[in-house]
Amino acid sequence: MRAAPYLLCVPALVLFAGVVIVPLAMTVLLSFHDWGQYKGIEPVFILKNWQEVLGDSYFHEMFARTFRIAFFVTLLAAVFGAPEAYILNRMRSPWRGIFLLVILGPLLISVVARTLGWALLFGGNSGLVNKALMGMGLISAPLPFMFTETGVVIALAHVLMPYMVLAVWASLQRLDPQVENAAVALGAGPITVLRRIVLPQVMPGILSGAVIVFALAASAFATPAIIGGRRLKVASTLAYDEFLNTLNWPLGAAVAVLLLLALIAIVWGANRLVERRYAQVFA
Repeated sequence: MRAAPYLLCVPALVLFAGVVIVPLAMTVLLSFHDWGQYKGIEPVFILKNWQEVLGDSYFHEMFARTFRIAFFVTLLAAVFGAPEAYILNRMRSPWRGIFLLVILGPLLISVVARTLGWALLFGGNSGLVNKALMGMGLISAPLPFMFTETGVVIALAHVLMPYMVLAVWASLQRLDPQVENAAVALGAGPITVLRRIVLPQVMPGILSGAVIVFALAASAFATPAIIGGRRLKVASTLAYDEFLNTLNWPLGAAVAVLLLLALIAIVWGANRLVERRYAQVFA
């Protein structure tokens, strides 16, 4: 039957529609409803929530902070994750399997537990991080990590690092080691080999990992909520507060939908630019 493949896809499509499409559509519709402290949610079509989010500088600051944090998290993940994946790829058994387990092990632990671990390490002026930095003589006074963008970026970079490592490592699996050996035999130095041979080959992995890390960092909730607290809100924690603290569900829905649309636009635009710039790599 020609229709058999389509019929087999129906259960998955129904499930996808039930758990993704329908809730998203309901959230979009909710963002156009009215809300009052005494009247609650009124199912009327208004643009007040969107006008408030798009016109208020407070929300502009929240979204700017969200994407600024996501950018620096992505940058840190790429700077440390790509070399880590390269070293992992050059290892031999059984060390490769052991260190791969070390890298993937944190994914088996709750994000909340890992973030709480960073909160203990930061721990204000008496945290282990500040004690270690002052003990090595790198700083003379404790640095503020809790409730700052720096702390959120460090914790999120650690949480999302495995995604970058896996993406780059997958690209390195297609790299023939003999190409590097041939370049060395022809007189190329280590830096030239990395820049001219390895980097172009792993660029698809770095870029795909960057897209994943950026999207996850911009939409993260647990880490910004714990490390940033109520002093340092981002878009996700702002939507949470509107839903559960002020009970202004329509405004929270507008924030959530705008974050989703912004992420889709940024990821789509980045993919288009990258595919044009590195067309020969993706070919």
